[in-house]
Amino acid sequence: MSGQSITDRIAAAQHSMTGSAISKAVCKATTHEVSGPKKKHLDYLIHCTNEMNVSIPQLADTLFERTANSSWVVVFKSLITTHHLMMYGNERLIQYLASRNTLFNLNNFLDKGALQGYDMSTFIRRYSRYLNEKAMSYRLVAVDFTKMKRGIDGVMRTMNTEKLIKTLPIIQNQLDALLDFQANPNELTNGVINSAFMLLFKDSIRLFAAYNEGVINLLEKYFDMKKTQCKDALDIYKKFLCRMTKLSEFLKVAEQVGIDQGDIPDLSQAPSSLLEALEQHLASLEGKKTKELNADTRASTLSSAVSSLSTTGMSFSRMDEKEKQQALEEEQARLQALKDLRLKEMGMQTPPSASPSSQSIGGGINNNHITHTPELFTSTLSANSVPNLNSDLFDLQPSFIPAVQSNPSISTANSAWGGFDVLGDMLKPTMPAHAAPLPPPQMPVHHGGKLLANDLDSSLANLVGNLQFGGTPAKK
Repeated sequence: MSGQSITDRIAAAQHSMTGSAISKAVCKATTHEVSGPKKKHLDYLIHCTNEMNVSIPQLADTLFERTANSSWVVVFKSLITTHHLMMYGNERLIQYLASRNTLFNLNNFLDKGALQGYDMSTFIRRYSRYLNEKAMSYRLVAVDFTKMKRGIDGVMRTMNTEKLIKTLPIIQNQLDALLDFQANPNELTNGVINSAFMLLFKDSIRLFAAYNEGVINLLEKYFDMKKTQCKDALDIYKKFLCRMTKLSEFLKVAEQVGIDQGDIPDLSQAPSSLLEALEQHLASLEGKKTKELNADTRASTLSSAVSSLSTTGMSFSRMDEKEKQQALEEEQARLQALKDLRLKEMGMQTPPSASPSSQSIGGGINNNHITHTPELFTSTLSANSVPNLNSDLFDLQPSFIPAVQSNPSISTANSAWGGFDVLGDMLKPTMPAHAAPLPPPQMPVHHGGKLLANDLDSSLANLVGNLQFGGTPAKK
């Protein structure tokens, strides 16, 4: 089935009516359409995990409810959405998932009634087990291995021996659950499973990077450990070598389905002589007769092994840096789009030439044969009306465009009294005989259109006296 089903549309409409934006977004992200969840819906849900007024239990329960659907498409996309939020959402989501006694109970899921139902149901069962294990790992160590700090001063490189021996098996179990997905290129046949595989691929890189750094720390401490610790450490290292082989096979699948070669790390194994040195050291601690390497040879072997594993770690870091750069570019593009939209909205709100007050001034002036010099009008616009579009402050503040500075008393005087010419001489009143008299100007006008600051009553008296005796306004 392709496209949104009638059920999807009805469910979205119901959530719109009830006002549940989160439920609607989850419904939109987990439609019957055979493609991965859309980015806009995932981004909205990520935003929700960062809002303190959003109920994380409600969001999680909504996702769990979608996994009760009979369609493999809806269930698979619900798992993908949950995984995406665990990776990129606020940490309080995975904290809540880790606190639950049960998560996804899909061990017996089977969709018999749809195309690809049998095949996809197998991957749904495997995928759900991995997400359960990812949440369980967080419960045990209170940290997401895919997000922890790495490097020489990272979490796994600075962990003490006792804690390290307890933590590495937890990483092993999570990696085992991931690699058990076991999809070959011929089975990655639609956008849904491809989306899941991409998330698993990213998790595998980061998870193994933490695993790799823990093993480096383990090896550096190995020859100073107690006998029981050495025994556990040797067992961990052997399992590490097996998982490195399985990861190599997983990465080959990733390469065959089109993941860029630059995103796939190179796995450099330690020399086989290291394993022999580790076994000989443990045998000597157990009192067995064995020929242990001398200190210089042992140090050289250990140094070579650490160097090889560190190279692998650097290879993992390249993918992280590339993804961070890609995320930064996407964010910059999003912000630029918002800025362009804001500028477009402001352009629609701004009058095309001048504010209404300036237009009324222009009308009054034209009726009375008074003109402004173009230079003055242009300078007024540039000084008062045009914002600096390159200003950071302008980007952050609400839209505010000052109107052209005008003097409403001039237009009022022109309408009521006929106005003055440019030299200040009185013109004949233009008020129609049948029209009601308009109020006198609020302020008298001086030569050149300037307002007087003296008393209003005395100015009006002088003006009326001059009209009665046919004179001109007194020169100030």
